[in-house]
Amino acid sequence: MLNAAKSAARISPKMNEESTKRKVVLTAAQPTGKLHLGNYLGAVKNWGEMVDEYECYFGIADMHAMTIPYVPADLRRNVFDCAAQYLASGLDPEKCSLFVQSGVYGHADLSWILGCICPLGALERMTQYKDKARKHQDALNSGLLFYPVLMASDILIYNADLVPVGEDQKQHIELTRDLAQKFNNTFSETFTMPEPFIPKAGARIMSLQSPDSKMSKSDPNQNGTLYITDSPDVLRKKIMSAVTDSESCVRYDKSKAGVSNLMQIMSALGGGTFDEIEAQFAGKGYGDFKKAVADVVIAALEPVRTRYAEYCADKTFVEDALRRGTENAQRRVNRTMSKVRRKVGYVDLRK
Repeated sequence: MLNAAKSAARISPKMNEESTKRKVVLTAAQPTGKLHLGNYLGAVKNWGEMVDEYECYFGIADMHAMTIPYVPADLRRNVFDCAAQYLASGLDPEKCSLFVQSGVYGHADLSWILGCICPLGALERMTQYKDKARKHQDALNSGLLFYPVLMASDILIYNADLVPVGEDQKQHIELTRDLAQKFNNTFSETFTMPEPFIPKAGARIMSLQSPDSKMSKSDPNQNGTLYITDSPDVLRKKIMSAVTDSESCVRYDKSKAGVSNLMQIMSALGGGTFDEIEAQFAGKGYGDFKKAVADVVIAALEPVRTRYAEYCADKTFVEDALRRGTENAQRRVNRTMSKVRRKVGYVDLRK
């Protein structure tokens, strides 16, 4: 199976020929370890469905992960694990560029240039900076403040048309657009004005233990988080212990957050519409309902878990996909940076 998978990692020349006709999508995420079901349904699954319509660049933002204390060996391992999980989740490296941010030269270069035209006050007003500064007071560094400029660089260096974002990232897109406009006005038209891209509605998955909060890796009660690499036994145990309510009626209702969350999970993974689920469990208790949800989740994640195990056993496929994706990203970045360096007045001594 791995041999077939490896052959798929070869980037088709046709991809580059067709890419110029399509809008460019750029998104990147930090390599923070295991992906949970919310990541899978809310983002990664959508990415896999976008590659036929757009020219897609999916980045593993390891440079962003350096703004808080970290262990270098863990960072390297997390980059590989993140890539393996993306590929196991269905990303086709023949149809998109999966790259490592630090492996593409130009991100930090453009970040410095943009930082020189970015007002300090704009960075100090960023909501995420304020939040992170409160959480990491003992390790506060300039990287946390400069984080949004590097994010703007990540987007603009690919001249991305569309950037998939959540509600908490819209402020970053606004800053990116402001910097693109300021650069274009100062040095002439260079950057595409990126638009926030909201893919077709993805499931909003909540914690199984605190259904009023999103499912999260940082949830202090890890029984509330379903990881895509969890074993069937672990998945079933977590789902069977999910918080519901004192009733016994399976019904989608805002007042029944726990039950509604389980219905959302079941429906998003092909277990039927809300109406069909309600009809299926009419007159039955939550025990039967949770068993059915567990069956659907386990079946849906089995192929992902199997591919992930294969990629971890033989790293060649993942490493090849990352290498090719990073090389492809570098080619696009080089085109952008050659224009940027000339326009800002750099002396080009390279042959």
